[in-house]
Amino acid sequence: MHPAATITAVVAQHTPAMDICRNLAAIRAALGDAPPDALVVLPEGALSGYAEDPAFLGEIDPAMLAQALAALRDEAERRRVHLVFGSCIYEQGRWYNAGIYHGPRREQFVYRKVNLAIGERGAFSAGGRLETTTLEIAGQQVRLGIQLCREIRFPEQWQALARAGAQVFAYMTNAVGNQSQAPVWRSHLVSRAAENQRYVVCANAAHAAQKCPSIIVAPSGAVLWETLSAEDARGVAQLDLDAVSDWYLSQSRRDLVEG
Repeated sequence: MHPAATITAVVAQHTPAMDICRNLAAIRAALGDAPPDALVVLPEGALSGYAEDPAFLGEIDPAMLAQALAALRDEAERRRVHLVFGSCIYEQGRWYNAGIYHGPRREQFVYRKVNLAIGERGAFSAGGRLETTTLEIAGQQVRLGIQLCREIRFPEQWQALARAGAQVFAYMTNAVGNQSQAPVWRSHLVSRAAENQRYVVCANAAHAAQKCPSIIVAPSGAVLWETLSAEDARGVAQLDLDAVSDWYLSQSRRDLVEG
């Protein structure tokens, strides 16, 4: 028998502020009780802050942001964790809404959101690639895919990542507003896990009007942990990677749905 292919996932829900220093302190605090080799997922805009009105980008100091990004890379190395967090990033005169991975051996991966919200268009540039990255967690190779906020509405993106080998989806959002939509967002998250038979590890911003739960969903669609609240929260689950499967993907009639 081979050893159980199990990793620890931690969701760290907090409220990103329009203050990089404050956000950096909050992320460091969230990492304080994360065990070594844990996969830790934080919300969209966790470092830079985020708002529906993209005018907030004008208040961000790119140099300060770059320093904070470097500090988090050091923090992941020092604490020996696999950190996934959301942040706006500034590259070659363009802003991107990104999901960023920093590993304990200074590994780095950046996913730039490909399907921008209507309000983001014109202020942000869209990414052009759906890619996975391979993490080495406790001696195991783990393939990770990242998606952001409204991309929950586009299941073809998630399936593309699953077909590329992703075993775990890190999903980061800053979904606040009409709380009556919470059951819809939750259903989407369960569906993305079950239809692809992958884990979904989701972190939303803590907010009184939170409309998407922070949640960890198994490949079966079973919910391992969740919260819908305005409070900071920590969710922990053990992810058995042997539960990841291509059973349904292998039965897809792609000959009928692709030209």
